[in-house]
Amino acid sequence: MTPIRRDTSWQPAPAAAGRYRQWLTDRGSLTARIAARCPRVRVEVVFQGLRRPDRDERFLFANRGRVLVREIFLVCGDTRVVFAHTVLDPRDLCGDWRAVKKLGTRPLGAALFADARIRRYPLRQRKIARHHELHRRLSQLAHKVPPALWARRSLFALHNSPILVTEVFLPEILGL
Repeated sequence: MTPIRRDTSWQPAPAAAGRYRQWLTDRGSLTARIAARCPRVRVEVVFQGLRRPDRDERFLFANRGRVLVREIFLVCGDTRVVFAHTVLDPRDLCGDWRAVKKLGTRPLGAALFADARIRRYPLRQRKIARHHELHRRLSQLAHKVPPALWARRSLFALHNSPILVTEVFLPEILGL
């Protein structure tokens, strides 16, 4: 399975990412990396439920009218540093990804990196602007969102079941 290659709006690491580049290209657990720099990291769940896939997720979920979406903030102390958006086929909640429905406020990354059977495809990045669906949702959830934000996308697969994770970096991440 190589569906990520068909998603042309997300690219390999851009040279123009500046100080965000190290965050965009690190292949380890983002939560673990933040926890190494922050004494108190927590997950703030802002949405988990069924929704239509975003326009740039349909390359993977084209045949699904609704997908399971989980949106969270990674919070360092009292400061939100990352907005994460996870998408999967709801049928997989009874199969390969059943642990996702029980995550609650635990980070998804811990589960993904703990299972050696899970394959991670190459990271993809892009700058998302106000017209992007994730930017619009983030703007409804947070104050003073910049007009463009760097984000990275990871495709994970367990057997033939994909899970798509997009992490949007808030400017506060640069303080870590």
